[in-house]
Amino acid sequence: MTSSDQLQTTPSINPVLDQAIEFLTTKSATPPAPEAVVEALLASEKMARQTKIRHTYSQLLGTWRLGFVTGTKRSRRRAGVILGAGRFLPNWVKIQLSYSPSESDPEQGTVENSVDLGVVQLVLSGPTQFWQKTNILAFDFTRMKISFSGLKLYSGYIRGGQKREACFYEQSLKEQAFFTYFLVKNRCIAARGRGGGLALWTKAS
Repeated sequence: MTSSDQLQTTPSINPVLDQAIEFLTTKSATPPAPEAVVEALLASEKMARQTKIRHTYSQLLGTWRLGFVTGTKRSRRRAGVILGAGRFLPNWVKIQLSYSPSESDPEQGTVENSVDLGVVQLVLSGPTQFWQKTNILAFDFTRMKISFSGLKLYSGYIRGGQKREACFYEQSLKEQAFFTYFLVKNRCIAARGRGGGLALWTKAS
């Protein structure tokens, strides 16, 4: 099945998520209740498991702005983590993911996670590996750039990043951070993180 076939067979987006995307991209729309967004994300995740839709890394390429996240909390009764409250990120907080392709492998590439707080910008970057059978995107942040009012303060490896970057593709998935993408559209992507939280991004203009 080709990528275009996969997109054609993907179920239409949940109306609540559609409303959330309108709010995040236009700011003129009325936001849905955070609790409703969480339920809509969970419903989309369940549908993705049932329909067994498979995505490709090429569908993730580009820049996506983080717009909605859920927290997690420990639960002894459930022996793990459960979802906390969800929230929209304020407009002045600009957090973006940018995926770029590799020249050697269509399911590998690099990721940049940028946090822009006005005069201060932090960019973390590193290698990625997409596992199509499970829609899992593994990654590692091995480098960091810090700028203040456009002036570069630091650019280089972090936490033994050079060594970690060199052996990234030899590691097993359990050794890596990852997102499991259950919704991939032209306007948005949504995933569950390794820690159990949910996140929704919209396509950056």
